[in-house]
Amino acid sequence: MPDQHHSDTRYPDIEIYLRQAPLDTLNAWLGETLDAAPLRAAGRNKWQTRGHRGGHSVPVLLVEKAADGFASLWFDSDHTPWQRDTDCAREAAGRLGCEVRCSLGGWQPGDDPDRFWRVLPDGSEGVIDWPDSGQ
Repeated sequence: MPDQHHSDTRYPDIEIYLRQAPLDTLNAWLGETLDAAPLRAAGRNKWQTRGHRGGHSVPVLLVEKAADGFASLWFDSDHTPWQRDTDCAREAAGRLGCEVRCSLGGWQPGDDPDRFWRVLPDGSEGVIDWPDSGQ
């Protein structure tokens, strides 16, 4: 499991990468999880909305085709339901029925920038090299 050393640390924002998540399913999940309105166009290949949790605003940005057939989903807040990217990735993979990737943890100098955590809809997960994973 990634980021064992920082398991109690809440990340200042959350970013995950989605492979082919249907927009209607994504909107339903964001609505249920963050009381967010449906994503709306915000420029070329960009969609945005704003969720709410515990009296705090949670800006959400979806960038299609961000990397190798994946869309980036970014929650620009530390008031999400998830402490870490991996927590969000696990929930998203199950709820959206698609492969989800995220960083292993907070990046620091010397870390390998191509090492990511992958979660599949069936619940299997593990470390991969991206983009070289070939999967």
